[in-house]
Amino acid sequence: MNGWLRWFAVVIFPIAVSVAHASQEATVPVDMIPVQVSAHAWYVPGDTGVATDNYGFVSNSAFVVGSDGVIVFDTLGTPALGTKLLAAIRTVTSAPIKRIYISHYHADHMYGNQAFADTGAEIVASDGAKRYLEGEIAQQRLNERRVSLGPWVNDATRIVSPDRYLRGEERFEFGDVTIRVVDVGSAHSEGDLVLFVEDDGVLFSGDIIFEGRIPFLGTSSSAAWLDVLDEMEKAEVGVIVPGHGKAAENPREVVSLTRNYLAFVRASMRQAVDNWIPFDEAYEATDWGDFIEYPAFTEANRRNAYGIYLSLEQESLQSQ
Repeated sequence: MNGWLRWFAVVIFPIAVSVAHASQEATVPVDMIPVQVSAHAWYVPGDTGVATDNYGFVSNSAFVVGSDGVIVFDTLGTPALGTKLLAAIRTVTSAPIKRIYISHYHADHMYGNQAFADTGAEIVASDGAKRYLEGEIAQQRLNERRVSLGPWVNDATRIVSPDRYLRGEERFEFGDVTIRVVDVGSAHSEGDLVLFVEDDGVLFSGDIIFEGRIPFLGTSSSAAWLDVLDEMEKAEVGVIVPGHGKAAENPREVVSLTRNYLAFVRASMRQAVDNWIPFDEAYEATDWGDFIEYPAFTEANRRNAYGIYLSLEQESLQSQ
């Protein structure tokens, strides 16, 4: 083999194979069909499993189509899913994507940001998301997902930070529709946003609401989360698109499901902490019957309870 052929075989051919393999990895075998919930609002529903089920497609993304373009709410859990989301939006409208709101900076809601890099859309997140991005957990989670969701999360996957952080709220006219976005603070995560399509009475709640499965509490502040849910229950909303699960046309009922779970876990663990009962003993003594049949109970419930137990211990120490 002459010199240039040997160079081609050793250098160029492996690169070509790598590129071809990468292009195969970019295709994720899931159905993603937009569901219209109002005149301007749509969403794509993920499965109700845990984070690595269904190729990572376990959360929802939603979008608003106005006369000025498109606003996207969450971009899903892998760049490949983000690419599929962009294609799904294009089955509804060819209008430009102007802005992307990320409900919170957890992996299953924002790794798809990469797929929107060429759209020119502004990415906005809660001011509290800075704490997640500046800490160690963000990189640790990415490293874990490169294993548990490879090859769809791989060495080329990166965390795309917001262009702007929102503190408080903003309300604006988006062509023929009015949008209100509220930073509800540290509830489910270090910083959570919700988006209200005022004209349609539709709320995109992110993971403030889980429908049809046990919530993942993670780094949540359960007390603050309950306060947000209490306010949500009073709101005049016709449809809620949750972070996980189907859109709900009975908002008070779906808010109550998440709130009742959080309140029950918190009350059970509060009793244990107040009475100096070790966690393992308290967990085994708790009757979880109202929640045990929900998806993700086995994977999430014990971890949720332990996280709340530890936070209540901390609260107890701080009050002394």
